[in-house]
Amino acid sequence: MSSNEDLVLQLALTKGLVTQAQLDAAREQIAQHTDLATPPPKATELLLKEKIVTPMQLTKLLADEYGMQAVDVLMARVSGEMINVVPRDLASRYKVLPLTKSGRTLRIAVSDPLDVQMLDELSHVLNLTLDPCIAPAQDIKTATERLYGKDAASMEKMMENADGADDIVTAGGEEEEATDGKDTDGPIIKLVHSLIMEAIQRRASDIHLEPMEKRFRVRYRVDGVLIEVENPPKRLQTSIISRLKIMSNISIAEKRIPQDGRIQVNSGGKSLDLRVSSLPTSHGESIVMRILDKEGLSLGLPELGFFSDDRAVMERLIGLPDGLFLVTGPTGSGKTTTLYSCLHFINKPDKKIITVEDPVEYQLSGINQVPVRHEVGMTFASALRSMLRQAPNIVMVGEIRDLETAEIAINASLTGHMVFSTLHTNDAPGAITRLGDIGVKPFLISTSLRAALAQRLVRTVCKKCKKPYTPDAEELRSLNVTPAMCASATFMKGAGCPNCNGTGYRGRYGIFELFLVNEEIQRMIYDGSGTSLLRDKARSLGMRTMREDGLRKVLAGATTIEEVVSITVGDAA
Repeated sequence: MSSNEDLVLQLALTKGLVTQAQLDAAREQIAQHTDLATPPPKATELLLKEKIVTPMQLTKLLADEYGMQAVDVLMARVSGEMINVVPRDLASRYKVLPLTKSGRTLRIAVSDPLDVQMLDELSHVLNLTLDPCIAPAQDIKTATERLYGKDAASMEKMMENADGADDIVTAGGEEEEATDGKDTDGPIIKLVHSLIMEAIQRRASDIHLEPMEKRFRVRYRVDGVLIEVENPPKRLQTSIISRLKIMSNISIAEKRIPQDGRIQVNSGGKSLDLRVSSLPTSHGESIVMRILDKEGLSLGLPELGFFSDDRAVMERLIGLPDGLFLVTGPTGSGKTTTLYSCLHFINKPDKKIITVEDPVEYQLSGINQVPVRHEVGMTFASALRSMLRQAPNIVMVGEIRDLETAEIAINASLTGHMVFSTLHTNDAPGAITRLGDIGVKPFLISTSLRAALAQRLVRTVCKKCKKPYTPDAEELRSLNVTPAMCASATFMKGAGCPNCNGTGYRGRYGIFELFLVNEEIQRMIYDGSGTSLLRDKARSLGMRTMREDGLRKVLAGATTIEEVVSITVGDAA
């Protein structure tokens, strides 16, 4: 912003963003600079450091002055194809970020709109017409590194500065040595360690390392959304993958078949499990690591997203003395978290609770948890059969996958046990059809099933930057929002801040579809009624769909219309 320094200061003073006293204080500090080895700071740098103004505020001043658009490049979705349009060396040399390309016109972000020479040169080199917009210089640098990945020099520096790997434990349970006896392995160990620790700091649920033709892509899944981060150099791909395979105790020699392993991590005094999956692809092995907090989960029903009316129904259901309660949804929809929260709610000294899981994802105090071990014949069915001899009051089966497990679970529910489990179905009534497909007789389903809960996870609006907003007519139509609903609604949207990494969302909770089984539903199940008939009957009895439950949370300002529509795309309200 050097060529714009005086102009920016004058505009900031005119617009009232800074006072003359603050400006004089900054200039006095510059005058007192005596270190000849370093250049004196700029006034704008001092104002930014003191947080008197923000980079975006200064950028908007320039944008207004020159009739250009100010862009938050940290929030912008930039296609990976831009890498081919503007190579890394040009983006770094000219300090620009390519945004979109339409025909022969390229929209780019620049920090200095007065640098006409730079724009002319870049336009000539690319043979494209440029449509510049303005963004803060540091934001452009950050977004450029996110798009292209860090260059070799910065990656080497990150490896030098990374902490050692003494916080990472292999699948065998022993702490990793710093270099495995090879000095050349040290930087790779530190790099892998830094990738894992950064993911944990960002609250990522999993880490994806994906070999591409010309790059090695790294992405973190935060609040259900994949975010691309700085990419290691392609030349380090084989070393990083081998390192992770060694740490997770899977064969580095076998590259033709999928493999699974695990890594233990201690971060901030917490013990975490990384479930590692290796899958051969055309450009190398893809690694996905799922991050699990082993030390427990004690979310209450309100924190899961249940409103007071649904919470009262849930508390009554999970407090029943016997029966079968199913939680349904796709992988990653929070089924296990919901079941654990239910068990936490009913975990009292007068009840014996046993779970069988594959694997045990969280440690629950006061509950007997049994891990599945297929290699020694400890399957869901065999574990469940043995568990019933332990005289439990409550049983949780991680997942009903086959007829044998289903029949044992249902028989247990019919003989005085409350049984919790999960199924992979798209909606709650679909659990009936799924059990029938497995081979369970309709009369067993109708007499044992108490309820089925379908769920999805939606991102919640960041509490630190949320602001009221008015949805447009198209948004309102997408969720069938009526004017009467709008009258009492509190629509909220996140503006984007450091707390939410500029996304406007932080955290997730559930939207639910609770299918209750009463006498009418029991008769329909016994008669073999299909999912659509069961669904229609449940709706007539007051069941809300997931989209309708999501709408309630939109009206309460907890999430956004866009989020609910994207998650419940197949659910007709």
